[in-house]
Formats: sequence, C-alpha cells, structure tokens
Amino acid sequence: MAKRLALYLHIPFCVRKCLYCDFLSYPSGSAESGCMTAYLKRLAEEITQAGKAYGDREISSIFFGGGTPSSLPEGEIGALTDAVRSAFFVHKDAEITIECNPGTLNRGKLNEYRAAGINRLSFGLQSVHDDELKLLGRIHSYADFAENYRAAREAGFRNINVDLMSGLPGQSVPAWEETLRSVAELVPEHLSAYSLIIEEGTPFYEKYRNGGPECAAELPLPDEDTERRMVHATGRILSEYGYRQYEISNYAKPGWECRHNLVYWRRGDYLGLGLGAAGCVDELRWKNTSDLTEYLDGESGTPGALRGSFPIPREEEEKLSREDCRFEAVMLGLRLNEGILLDGYRERYGEDLSAARADWIGKMTKEGLLETADGRLHLTERGRDLMDYVVREY
Repeated sequence: MAKRLALYLHIPFCVRKCLYCDFLSYPSGSAESGCMTAYLKRLAEEITQAGKAYGDREISSIFFGGGTPSSLPEGEIGALTDAVRSAFFVHKDAEITIECNPGTLNRGKLNEYRAAGINRLSFGLQSVHDDELKLLGRIHSYADFAENYRAAREAGFRNINVDLMSGLPGQSVPAWEETLRSVAELVPEHLSAYSLIIEEGTPFYEKYRNGGPECAAELPLPDEDTERRMVHATGRILSEYGYRQYEISNYAKPGWECRHNLVYWRRGDYLGLGLGAAGCVDELRWKNTSDLTEYLDGESGTPGALRGSFPIPREEEEKLSREDCRFEAVMLGLRLNEGILLDGYRERYGEDLSAARADWIGKMTKEGLLETADGRLHLTERGRDLMDYVVREY
C-alpha cells in the first residue's frame, strides 16, 4: 500500500491585501504584467518535477491556499488540478479544498471547481458586520458572502468551511456572538474561529503598535478578559448548533473535520509547492524561496539525488532530529482535543512520554491544565486557554 501524502499549492495573488495580513501575496493585477501567467507556468513545472520524486506516494488531500486562489481567472484551477493528476496518483476519495473570498467567485468558477474534482470550499468571511469587514480591509460585504454561499450549495458543494475572526478593534462580545450564530444558522460543515494577531509589517501593526495611544483609543483592541470571553462564547454557541471542537481553533459537524489540516497536526507527510511553500517528508523539512523573481527564474531540471530536492531555490532545509520530532508531536498533538495517544507516541518515537516527561506532566496536571484519560494525554478546557504556557514548560 502506497504511503500517503498531503499536497499544498500556494497561489500568492489577491484582489487586495487585507490590513491585518502578513501572508505572502501580491495583487492579482500582476496578471497585467504577465507575472501571474509566468507563476502558474512555473508552478505547473514544479508539480511535474515533484511527481518524479514522489510519484510513488498516494495523494490523500490537496489544498489550494493563498493569497486568494479563487481570484485566478476561470480555467486556471482546472489546469492545475489536471497537472496534479498527471504527476501523481490522487486517491479517489481525496479531500480537495480551495480557499475562496466572497467577491471573487461566480457560477462559472464554481462549476469549474466541481468539474476539476474540488469537493471542499473554504470561505474567508471573518465577520457578518460590514463595518468590521471594512475595518479589516476586506473587499466584500456580508451580502456578497451570503450570495456566494448560496451559489456554492446550488452548484453541489456539500463540504464548506467558513473562517471567522474575533478580537477585532472595537469588537464587542455580543457582536462576535451575532457573527457566530448568523453563520452557524447557515449550517456549514466546518468553522474556523481565530483571534486577530497583529503582525509586524502590516498596516494594522503600524496603527496599533507604532501609531501611538491616540490611534489605539480610536478603536481599542479588546482586552485579554474580553478576548477570553469571546473564545469561550465560540465553544458554547457552536456546540448549541451541533459543532464539535476538535482543534484549538476548529469546529466541525461530526465526520467533517478537515482531513488536510489533520495531516499537519498528526505530523503526517506533506508536500508544499509554490512560492514560500513548506514541505516535510520523511522528517526532511524545507521551505521554498519567498522571492518571486528567484522562484520564477530558478533553473528547471530533474530532482537531485536528495529525495525531495526540486530545482526550486529554498530558503530553509533541515533534517529533523528525533528530539525535534518528539517535541513537535507534543506541541501539535495538544492542539487537538483528542490529544496524544500515548501508545502511538511510544511506537512512533521510541519513548514513553509519561515516564520521560513525568515532572512536566505532573506539574501541568496539578495545575489543572493537562489530564490523562483512556490512554491519551490532552489539555483541559483551562489548559486550552493557557496552551502557550503549557508548551513553554515542556
């Protein structure tokens, strides 16, 4: 039986960059200069080369991320999925996701995605309040999202995720609760609920970190207590609608957890293709160059002797040590509500975690942050609030 591999394809184009975003992306107007065409050609070449190195693997999931993949012109996503199927064996039941922003979709694109075998949409909504969307620099209104969501259902999509964001400047707990309930009533199969993080280099950073107290006073960020109330409201409200939290920021109807992301959290093998994309296969981790010119100008050719070495310049590459793998297994495993299966950890990493980290487990358990049940080590509800502390103490 072929080993499985998750595939991530980075599409670094957006209509407009949001004010909080630090992701690697460019205006989709780059198409006018031929940049988008050159990028898609280069990505297709990388797909072909990757297939030569990993063609013995079975692709269990594909994720088109960005940027905004749905900002590509009609026909381009279908061409990329064709390239993937030509280079790899894609499992007939593979989960294939594309990230979409309201305002970039139409029925033609939705039909193209269905024909290409895409079976999961991930909508970047963030809020149902238009004033909050404007504050974030989003290009759409809630009405735009509702129209696109309805069109996606009519096109036959039965697996939809919606991204939401709390902790926004000036946001109240009741406003966040209204966003949660409004979206939950649409009954998407999956919801991702994240707190805003103000990253260096973004317009939000300049305003709220470097802009002085007068800027922060205009629309203050919620304090820590308010943010925690928002997080608790998320779990409480979504559970009322039949959603189960399975990861720190992710909720799903039973059986609709994101299979692609579970590969990351369970430390499965994944292959990232495209500008700045990361991969980790057989404990070799790398990250493609984030320099667009360097990515486009990289020499083509066949992979080198080192399995996974494609002719794409890399800015990082490392062979993970056994201790690196053990730490990541704990750090990522604790993000999941199911926690860490202790027998599985011992079999995979050659260490009895309960014995090797007895002091840490004992301390965190005494503080009410960790518990062991049914052969699994997992965070308590309070532990999920303080996960950064739990990991730091490891």
